[in-house]
Amino acid sequence: MNGRVWIAVAVMGVARLAAAAAPDPAAPTAVGAQAPQKPAAAPTEKLDKVTVTSSPTAASRRRNSTASKIVIDREDLARYGDTQLGDVLRRLPGVTLGGRPGRGGDIRLRGLGGGFTQILIDGERAPAGFSVDQLSPDQIERIEILRAPTAETGARAVAGTINILLREPLVKSASELRVGLGGDHGDPQGDFNWTRNARGWNDALVGAFTLSGNAATRFNDVDVRYRSERLDTGQVTGESGQIGGSRGRTRSLNGSGRLRWKLSDTQQLHLSPVAFVSGSDGTTDVRVWGNSRYDAAQGRNEGSSALLRLNASWLWRPDPAQRFELRSGTGRTRWDSENHRQEFLLDQAVRTQDDRTHTQDDNRTLTAKWSLQTDREHQWVSGVEGEWGERVQTRATLENGAPKAGLDEFGDTLAARTRRRAAYTQDEWSPNPQWSIYLGWRWEELRTQGAGGGVVPPSLTVSRVASPLAHALWKPSFWPRDQVRASLTRSYRAPALNDLIAKPVVNASYPQGLNPQTHPDSAGNPELLPELATGLDMSWEHWLDSGGVLMVSAYVREIRGLIRRLLVQEVVPWDDRPRWVSRPRNLDRARTAGLELEAKARLDELWPSAPEVLGGLLVRGNLAVFASRVDGVPGPDNRLDQQPRGTANLGADYLWPNGVRGGFNWGYVPLTRVQQTALLARQDSPRRVLDAYLQWHSGEARDGIVWRLSTANVLAYPTEVLTQVDVGTSRTQTLDRKRTFVVWSLRGEFRY
Repeated sequence: MNGRVWIAVAVMGVARLAAAAAPDPAAPTAVGAQAPQKPAAAPTEKLDKVTVTSSPTAASRRRNSTASKIVIDREDLARYGDTQLGDVLRRLPGVTLGGRPGRGGDIRLRGLGGGFTQILIDGERAPAGFSVDQLSPDQIERIEILRAPTAETGARAVAGTINILLREPLVKSASELRVGLGGDHGDPQGDFNWTRNARGWNDALVGAFTLSGNAATRFNDVDVRYRSERLDTGQVTGESGQIGGSRGRTRSLNGSGRLRWKLSDTQQLHLSPVAFVSGSDGTTDVRVWGNSRYDAAQGRNEGSSALLRLNASWLWRPDPAQRFELRSGTGRTRWDSENHRQEFLLDQAVRTQDDRTHTQDDNRTLTAKWSLQTDREHQWVSGVEGEWGERVQTRATLENGAPKAGLDEFGDTLAARTRRRAAYTQDEWSPNPQWSIYLGWRWEELRTQGAGGGVVPPSLTVSRVASPLAHALWKPSFWPRDQVRASLTRSYRAPALNDLIAKPVVNASYPQGLNPQTHPDSAGNPELLPELATGLDMSWEHWLDSGGVLMVSAYVREIRGLIRRLLVQEVVPWDDRPRWVSRPRNLDRARTAGLELEAKARLDELWPSAPEVLGGLLVRGNLAVFASRVDGVPGPDNRLDQQPRGTANLGADYLWPNGVRGGFNWGYVPLTRVQQTALLARQDSPRRVLDAYLQWHSGEARDGIVWRLSTANVLAYPTEVLTQVDVGTSRTQTLDRKRTFVVWSLRGEFRY
């Protein structure tokens, strides 16, 4: 069945939302509450009633947090049947993705990526090389997004923090099994997830194990155009391009576990093993025009990665008011890749290039934390952290079977050691029911030592950052459903390890001689310093009877020492002519500010006179607007790298009387133009993404199968990226066009 048929299925499902019959008053609504019956029954409709569950709900976690927070629970994670975690998050206020629509990608809070967003797993920093798309949403219990940093979670969060908490032991069932089949541009996709609950020794040992697998084949077209011209005369000095495609296969198998062993009434031991294994291979075939050096190119690539990690924690509660926690973790991550490229001219091979890379990261952590709750409503938390990492990277480049001239001087192996030390303390105080005040302080030291290789000299980079942090939550007594938050914080972004010690990489399209500015080589810079950011956040929230929320949030950040890659023509040892090289460098200052709006509620709460047939309709929407400016870069578009001017999402969910649930989400990111440096500008086309789903149940209520049909990127709009380099009176442009495709899946969930 082709993609157009599935588009029709999705559209029909969405159309049923508006044409549905009146829901059964006894059926739960799309947000887990009872549908309205009569006005007198309104008090029974609250989403987060204590009688529903003994554990905190997503709404209560968010509402009671002093720092501004968004919580995504299991229901929201599973709603659209997403197999990529990024697709779950991109529907939230101010969240954008870097990849092609429907295929996940790097996550950017407030439009900022590249290290501005901190990723945590169970409260600890994600290991080096970790990608959120390695985790299936089925492996996750909930996600907490903090808009401002705290001392405990860390200050490396200029844009915010995403804390991913893995599955907890199941309560109502022993096992869950989910199996999915789907397609992407006609290529098959498949995934599964199995979660097992374990109990033993009279419930002294409780655990949950999750195993996920995924196999996918994806096609990507290649359509890139290059154009050079003189600005003074308008003369076109050169045109060329590439057209073709690539097809790749990926396989992954991920496992995670949570074990909780009750040693005594006051002590517990927790173990959290994690293992990720993945492999990929692919081919590329392009035709080249306007380039006299070659007219066709073919490539093959293979890659594999593996991550093994074990975290252990010991908890001791000498009394109800105190808690000591000691955590230790150790892990190893490995990546291997091989790339072969062959160029042809008039069907004759003229050049080959082979790149082989092996990277291994070893990481160890040790943390200690003490918590105290006083009788005066103080919650005091203090701790120390230590982290040690070692990286060894081996890269070999062969041109026509021989080492690339000049690069052999840098050696094939680079090694680096990192050490991080941190200490923090924070106090959260509630002097009365209307106020909660948070004060914290965090100190952190980072040491990066590069061993070098060949002519690369050893390097040592040391940076220290002290971060004062303050949050306040006010619940006015005269507005019992409203609350106001404010935060004043200091955060930072540390340079990435590869930005500090990276071995030079020669551009494969122009490996010799003078390369154009659009095809630079890349290299690291050991002189980089951390970026420091001072931030102010404020928000207002209005909570509805059903647990829905209306929110307005604003923020501002001033960043010093912004890191950005700059194009500079250099005399390099790997060529006898000057080359354009892209290196990261610290600039002066940058400022960013934004406004975020969010609404989530039943329609009859926002529209009291709504027809009864719409009583089971949940509507949600969000809008974010961003502004930024980078000093030292000419305007008017001297914005932070790839930050859009805003985002918007509009969605709805509906529950029919027969138990069928359906919904859609439409997301929009406007055209984005950024003047990255004085020479380089980038423009990204608008993004419009429509997702839809239908969910139904077959079999008995307790042991039946829950089915979910999902379609992502229904509109399948293409994307375009225009890169422009101006040097004197010369302008060079690169237009990269990418088609996108409908992604569909049918998943079944069974509990036993």
